[in-house]
Amino acid sequence: MDQPAEALDRPASLAGLSEQQAQARLKTDGFNELPRQEHRTPLAIVGEVLREPMLALLLVGGGIYLLLGDVQEALILLAFACASIAITTVQETRTERVLDALRDLTSPRALVIRDGTRRRIPGREVVRGDLIVLGEGDRVPADAVLVQAQDLLADESLLTGEAVAVRKSVATTVPPTARPGGDDLPFVYSGALIVRGSGLAEVHATGAASEIGRIGQSLRMLDTEPPRLRAQMARLTRLCAIGGSAVSALALILYGTLRGGWLDAVLAAITIGMSMLPEEFPVVLTVFMAMGAWRISRARVLTRRAASIETLGSATVLCTDKTGTLTENRMSIVELRPADNATIAPPTPLTALTPQAQALALHGLLASAPQPFDPMETAFHAFARTALPDTQLPSRAGWTLARTYGLRPDLLAVTQAWRPDAAKPACIIAAKGAPEAIAALCHLDDTRRTAIRQALDAMAAQGLRVLGIAKGAYEGEDFPETPHGFTLTFLGLVGIADPLRPSVPAAVRDCRTAGIRIMMITGDYPETARAIARAAGIDAGATVLTGDAIATLSQPDLQQRARTATVCARIMPEQKLRIVQALKADDAIVAMTGDGVNDAPSLKAAHIGIAMGGRGTDVAREAAAIVLLDDDFGSIVTAIRLGRRIYDNLRKAMGFIFAVHVPIAGLALLPLVLGDPIIFAPIHIAFLEMVIDPVCTLAFEAETEEDDIMRRPPRPPSEPLFSPPLIVWSLLQGLLVFILVGGIFMFATLRAMPADELRALTFVSLVLSIVSLILVNRSFSTSLVTAIRRPNATLVWILAMVVAVLAASVLAPPIRGLFRFGPLHWHDLALILAVAATVLIVLETAKIFWRDRLRF
Repeated sequence: MDQPAEALDRPASLAGLSEQQAQARLKTDGFNELPRQEHRTPLAIVGEVLREPMLALLLVGGGIYLLLGDVQEALILLAFACASIAITTVQETRTERVLDALRDLTSPRALVIRDGTRRRIPGREVVRGDLIVLGEGDRVPADAVLVQAQDLLADESLLTGEAVAVRKSVATTVPPTARPGGDDLPFVYSGALIVRGSGLAEVHATGAASEIGRIGQSLRMLDTEPPRLRAQMARLTRLCAIGGSAVSALALILYGTLRGGWLDAVLAAITIGMSMLPEEFPVVLTVFMAMGAWRISRARVLTRRAASIETLGSATVLCTDKTGTLTENRMSIVELRPADNATIAPPTPLTALTPQAQALALHGLLASAPQPFDPMETAFHAFARTALPDTQLPSRAGWTLARTYGLRPDLLAVTQAWRPDAAKPACIIAAKGAPEAIAALCHLDDTRRTAIRQALDAMAAQGLRVLGIAKGAYEGEDFPETPHGFTLTFLGLVGIADPLRPSVPAAVRDCRTAGIRIMMITGDYPETARAIARAAGIDAGATVLTGDAIATLSQPDLQQRARTATVCARIMPEQKLRIVQALKADDAIVAMTGDGVNDAPSLKAAHIGIAMGGRGTDVAREAAAIVLLDDDFGSIVTAIRLGRRIYDNLRKAMGFIFAVHVPIAGLALLPLVLGDPIIFAPIHIAFLEMVIDPVCTLAFEAETEEDDIMRRPPRPPSEPLFSPPLIVWSLLQGLLVFILVGGIFMFATLRAMPADELRALTFVSLVLSIVSLILVNRSFSTSLVTAIRRPNATLVWILAMVVAVLAASVLAPPIRGLFRFGPLHWHDLALILAVAATVLIVLETAKIFWRDRLRF
C-alpha cells in the first residue's frame, strides 16, 4: 500500500488482454459508448411542427387573407408561422443532442495494458477484461474492479451527488457489484474522476451496461413533459374556430334569406369569418413564449424549451440538489478547534490566527498532496496560502517530500514526512485524517478521546466534515513501516464545509412565501443534508428520508412520504427519478434542479428541469428545460416571478381578445338581422386587426407584474387558461361594448343617418371602446390610476399610432374615402367619447366588485 507508484508496473500475472482478445470482445460487445438513438432530421421535425393545430390555423388564416388580396395581413401571419417553425425546429434539434453529450463524457482517452505493454487508446475501444491504469486527474473510462490501489480517491459526484471524494481499496474477494458512493469499495465507475493516488483495475462493464450507461438508457425511455398550456390553447382555438364558422354560416343564411343576393351573402360571410377568425390566439402564444424567453435570459436564465415558461408560475414543489446548487461546490475550512478545545472561526485577515491555529493550517498543508486534486486538500492549500507567510510554505521554502503513507482501511489517515534541508536527515511529520485515527496515532488516553469525540459530534451536527491534525519530528534515513512508528502530537480538529450560496436563504424565503415547497435531494449524508437545509431555511422536519428507506418503499408509500418530506439524503439517481414521479403522481407541479449526470433523468422527467450552466455537465443542461447561466439559486425565484408575470399577461391578452370579438361579431350580425347596410368591409377588419394584434401581443406582454404576484399560492395544475370567472368577465366586457355601440348604431339608423356617416360613427365608437377595454385589462388587481402609473412605453406607442391612423381616416378625405366614411360632426365625436368613457367607468367599477369576490 505504501510503495511508490512505480510498483504498479505490470507483474507477470497482470499482462492484460492480448490484442486479438480485445478485438474479439470489441466485435462482440460493441464500442464503449452509449447506443446511438435514431436522430430526427430537421425535415422530419418540421413535418411534426406543421401538424400542430395552432400552426395549421396560422397558415390557413394567412392563406385566406392572401386569397382575399390582403397581402399585408397574409404576410404577417405567414411570418409568424415561419418564425414558429424555425424556433420549434431549433429547440427540438438541440434536444436530440442529449445522449451525444453523455457519450462524449463517457469516452475519454484510456491507458490500458495489452500484451504486457501500456497503451493509450480511445475510451470507446476499452473492452471487458481490459486492465486500465489510473492516476490523479484521470477520468475512469469504464466500470471496473480494482486489482491494485495506492491511496486512491475518486470523485463520483457526477453519479452520486456527493460533495466529497470516496476512498477506494482492493478487496481480497470481489463482492457483488455495488452502487457508486461510500468508502472502501473496490469498484470504480465510468465518468468518475481520480483525485488522488493510483491503481490498476479490470473492466467489467462498458457502454450501456455501465452505471452511467444506465442513466443514458433511462433518458431514452423518458418523454419530456407535454406543455399543458399548448393543449389548452389548441382546444380554445378549435372552439373559437367552430364558433366563428357558425357565425359565418348564420350570416350567410340570414343574408341570403332576407336579401336574396347569395353572392353578396358569400362575401359577407367571408368578411364576418375574417372578423371572427381567432388567429390572435396562436400568435399571442408564440410571441409571449419567445418574448418570455428573452426576458428570462436577461436574468441570466436560458430557456431551452419555451413552453416551460408557462409552467414556471404553477410550480408547487422545487426539488433541489445540494452540491453545486445550494452550495458553491467548493470545499473551504470554516472552523478550527486546536487541542486546547477553543473554537475558532477563521477571521479576515487570516493572519490574525493564533499560533495554535496557524500550526493546524501548516500541518494540514504538509499532510496534503503537493499538487492537489482532492477538493479537501485544495481547501487546505487555499487556507494555508492565506493564513501563513510565504516563507512557511513548503513550496517556497524548498522543502522536499521524503515519504508518504496513504490511507488504509485499518488507518484512515494520510501521513507525510517533509525534509526542510535535503543535506540533513531531520524531517517534519504531518498527519491528517479521521479524528479517531489521528487519536490512535497520537496514543491519546480515554479522557482526551472522549473530549475529541464530543467536539467531533458538535462539528458534525453543523454539517462539517471533520479531520484531525497531528505533528511530529523524525531523525534518520530509514523510515518506519507504518505511521505508528512516529511520535506524534495531537494539534486539533479542522471543520471543512461546502459553503452555502449567499443568495440561497432569501430565495428559499421567497419560494415559501409564494407557496412553493422546497425539497432537497442529495447524495450526501443525512447529518450534512440536515445542516445545510437548516442553514438554507428549509424545514428539515423530524426525519430525513434516506435512499435506503426509499429502496424499501412501494411507489404508493413513497408518494405518501413525498408529500411531507423536505430533505432526502443518500439518494441514488434512479431514486431521484422515483421521487419526481411520486410527486407528479400526487398532482404536484415539479421543478427539479441539478448539475450532474446523475440528475439528467429526473431533470427530463420533471415538469420543469433546471440545470446549472456554469458547473453543470452538458448532459444535465441538454436534459433540462431551463439553464441557470450564473448557477445562482436566486435566479430560480426570478424565473418563477417572470413565469407568473408572463402567464398573468397572457391571460389578460386572451381575456381582451375574447372580449373584443363579442362586439365585433355582434355588430357584424346586427345589420343583417335589422336589414340595415353592412358595417364592416375587409379594410375595416384589417384596421381592427392592426389595433388588436399588436396590443394583445406586444403591449400586454410588456405589462409589469402585479404587486401580489409572489404572495399568491401556485395556480392549480388543472386550472384552465380561461377560468369561468374570467370567461364571464370577458363576456360582460364584450356585451357592454356591443350594447353601447349597437345602441348608437340603432339610434343613428332611426335618425336616417347616411350610410357612410353611420359607418364612421359606429366604427370609431367601436375602436375607442376597444381602447377602453385595453386600459381596463391592463391589471386584474389594481385600479386604473395605479395601472396608468406603471410605465408601458409599448402601449403608449401603439395607442398613439392607432389614434393617428383613426384621425386620418376621419379627417383626411382620401383615406376617408378608402374607408367609405362620411364626415363626423362635433356632437358625433362627443357621443363617441361618452361611450368610450362609459365603458371605462362601468368596467373599472365592476372590476373592483369582482376582484373582491373572485380571482381571475
